[in-house]
Amino acid sequence: MTASSTHLTDLSVQAAIAAAEVICAVYHRPIHVDTKADGSPVTEADAAAEAVIIRHLENTGVPILGEESVAAGIVPTLGERYFVVDPLDGTKEFIKRNGEFTVNIGLVENGRPTMGVVLAPTTGELFVGDPSGAWMAKVIDGAVTEKLPITVGWLPRLRIVASRSHGHEALEELCETLDVESDVSVGSSLKFCLLARGDAQLYPRFTPTCEWDTAAGQAVLEAAGGAVVTLDGEAMRYGKHDVGFLNPYFVAAASRELAQKAAAEMRRLLS
Repeated sequence: MTASSTHLTDLSVQAAIAAAEVICAVYHRPIHVDTKADGSPVTEADAAAEAVIIRHLENTGVPILGEESVAAGIVPTLGERYFVVDPLDGTKEFIKRNGEFTVNIGLVENGRPTMGVVLAPTTGELFVGDPSGAWMAKVIDGAVTEKLPITVGWLPRLRIVASRSHGHEALEELCETLDVESDVSVGSSLKFCLLARGDAQLYPRFTPTCEWDTAAGQAVLEAAGGAVVTLDGEAMRYGKHDVGFLNPYFVAAASRELAQKAAAEMRRLLS
């Protein structure tokens, strides 16, 4: 890992911490909610947090693909290396005030996420992955503490990060086929992080996502030893400008073998 890459990781962590402070300031007062053109909710915290992140990262010279910027029609020329930012992943959770929302900052290189920072503002839980490995920590008063390395883990039976009651109709059959013991439901990109630290082993996605929803979490999971593949069993790629940066259905798992097995089963169930 190069010194410049290490610098980008550190800078992204500081950007996420600064964004979390802005988000928490809005979270603790009445929240005004607007609706985007696609029908999804947005609050003042989304735009304010993205502006803070951009200020932290813009001097790197690396292009920044931000969810709110794209919504406003601002799409930079990306090239082979760019940041992907979701300043408030889980806006619906933010509005519900359940704490299950995150700041996501990823770095994509040659179509693959190579660095990711995921921070939960209300709890201070921080997850980071880059070529040096994956780790988690706690952010307390703006400082990173209790830093611990994380890796994927295995249990006698699989745990899935998805809600059977609110998921796709094929999810129940997938759970039966793969002998899933239980489901652990959590919002936003924290799903990837639960896999990265061994709390679960499988995250199938049957509903739409965009690149900014997944890049940071995928980088954390893959740095911890996991894998993310689309239903054809191939690695999920980034830079999909031609389809509005939409992702295909995918599966994240504690290993590439499990990811590909689940992807094949998902493909069968959807055919």
